[in-house]
Amino acid sequence: MSFATWFTFFVAACIIAISPGSGAVLSMSHGLSYGVRRASATILGLQTGLLLIFFIAGAGVGSLLMASELAFNIVKTVGALYLIYLGLSQWRAKVSIGQQESQADVVVPTVKKRFLTGFLTNATNPKGIIFMVAVLPQFITQGHPLLPQLLILAATMCCIDLVVMHSYAFLASSMQRFFRDAGAVKKQNRVFGGLLMAIGAALFFVKRGAAAT
Repeated sequence: MSFATWFTFFVAACIIAISPGSGAVLSMSHGLSYGVRRASATILGLQTGLLLIFFIAGAGVGSLLMASELAFNIVKTVGALYLIYLGLSQWRAKVSIGQQESQADVVVPTVKKRFLTGFLTNATNPKGIIFMVAVLPQFITQGHPLLPQLLILAATMCCIDLVVMHSYAFLASSMQRFFRDAGAVKKQNRVFGGLLMAIGAALFFVKRGAAAT
């Protein structure tokens, strides 16, 4: 793999990471609700899900999913329903009042639950599969060992996404002082819950043929 090929992938990965999506919404939501340090577990889960899709595409399984309309629709439906469930759960999340007047008491999920939420958000995202299957082969040099190239690209992609998702979480957490009362937290939950449900609903309209464009 030449430096020019790697740098082109670097630029593409930056654009994809920065563009708004379910991972960005989730990172901001957890950053605002739990702080950057606790949101790190969610972001690590996002990276694990991203790596799973990456190596599925690299191994050729992603191409098989794209070739089978039934398999793709199953993955798409599962991903869409999960995001809608996640958004609905956040929309309906209960907010209690702490000991201090008008101070919201937010229940923080366990590290395992935060990690799993991040993992499933990316692992069930059909748009991620489309991107990987359509774009990844363009950065693979034919005639060279596949695994070292995949490892380099995977490390590049995850490093970029880690920085970007933590940046989203940090920016959101810096606004925590504006969301200290129960009413504000409830509005925040409904905004992010609504966004997640909207993204989930939008996934139903993702077409298998988009990977070929």
